[in-house]
Amino acid sequence: MDWDFSAEHECAELKRLAPAGYHIALHIKDTTPLHRLLDYPTSWVAHYTAQAYGLRDPVVAWALSEVGSVRWSAITLPDPLDILGQAGAHGLVYGATVSTGPLDARTIGSLARSDRELTDQELARAEVIITQLHQRLMPPRPLTRAQVEALRLIAKGYRYADAAKALQISQSALKARITAARHHLRARTTAEAIQRAASYDLI
Repeated sequence: MDWDFSAEHECAELKRLAPAGYHIALHIKDTTPLHRLLDYPTSWVAHYTAQAYGLRDPVVAWALSEVGSVRWSAITLPDPLDILGQAGAHGLVYGATVSTGPLDARTIGSLARSDRELTDQELARAEVIITQLHQRLMPPRPLTRAQVEALRLIAKGYRYADAAKALQISQSALKARITAARHHLRARTTAEAIQRAASYDLI
């Protein structure tokens, strides 16, 4: 599977199924997804993040213990913080969640509407889309030895000049290696590239 990943068509269909928004966290490892598709209201995302609800969300708890799909209204796990009620105040009144993949690479996708529950047909279609996205997005191929050496030194806190000297290459050559590694890992920054490489045991 090539590491290039785009999901414009799937995102458009998810938006039709879930006008209030969706959040798909793909291939979660050590609480960090390999890729994220997020279309929830920014007000809810900010509040959810600020309150660190991820570790106490009954939807997440269900998705980590089950594989399949469920409407939020059918989840019987405790919600002492009323996270689902608070979501409703941000327009996420009716929702459903899909969980797929092994526990060490779980994909969790949630969809929401403000007007009604998702129908059985809509929920089944959402499960197909999210499962296909999970299957399409595979961890990246191994980095080259040169890229690994460069990222490891930067991860240890070396400045570019010092890392280049340690590798006995020019700074421009070092930057080229780092840039290639970022591109390979689809990371926007070197720090993100290091995090992704470490998460998938590439460095």
